[in-house]
Amino acid sequence: MTMTVLRYIVSIFLGYIFGSVSFSVMISEIFHKVDIRKRGSGNAGATNMARSFGLGAGLGTMFGDMFKTALALLGGYFILGTPGMCIAGAACIIGHCWPVFYEFRGGKGISAGAVIALFISWKLLAILAVVFLLGAFISKKVSLGSVLAAAAMIIAVFFVTDLMSLRILAVFTAVVVLYRHIPNIRRLIRHEEPDFKLPSHKNRKK
Repeated sequence: MTMTVLRYIVSIFLGYIFGSVSFSVMISEIFHKVDIRKRGSGNAGATNMARSFGLGAGLGTMFGDMFKTALALLGGYFILGTPGMCIAGAACIIGHCWPVFYEFRGGKGISAGAVIALFISWKLLAILAVVFLLGAFISKKVSLGSVLAAAAMIIAVFFVTDLMSLRILAVFTAVVVLYRHIPNIRRLIRHEEPDFKLPSHKNRKK
C-alpha cells in the first residue's frame, strides 16, 4: 500500500517537473535574447513563438513540448501502468500551463494536449486534428481551432475508449485548455481576436 502511494506521488512529481520545462522560454532566450512572455500575446506557447520569431521557432517549441509530454506519460506508465500515465499526464499539463521554473506563467496546453490525446487513442488525436484544422483554417484563428478541439475532446473520448481513467484524463486536459483560453474566447465573442500571421523578416529582428 505504501509503495503504491509512493508511486502515485512520484508519477505526479515526474509529470509536473517535465511539464514545467518551457521550451518557448528557453528557445526565445537562447536564440532571440528575449523572454517570449514579453512579446506578442505574452503566452509561452508555440503560436506566439511562431508569430513573434517565425515558423521554425514555433515548430521547435511545439515538438519540444510534445517530447516532454511523451516522456512524462511514458514515465508514469513505467512507474504505475495506465493509472500512473494518467496522473503524470494530468500533472504534466498543469506544469506546462503553470510551470514552477518560470513564475507559473506557461502555455495553454495545446501541444501537450495533443500528445495526451495520442496516448489515449490515435483515433482521438485524428478527430481533434480534423476539428482543429477546420476551425483554424476557416477562421484564420488558431485559438478558435484550439477551443473547438478541446471541446470536441470532451465528447469524442467517450467513443474511442471505455477506460474511465483515460476518459477522466481527456476531460481534465480539455477543461484546462479551455480555461487557459478564456481570454481568447472573450476576444472571439467580441470579434477582437487577431488572425494568425507569421512575422515578416524585418519584424522578426525587432
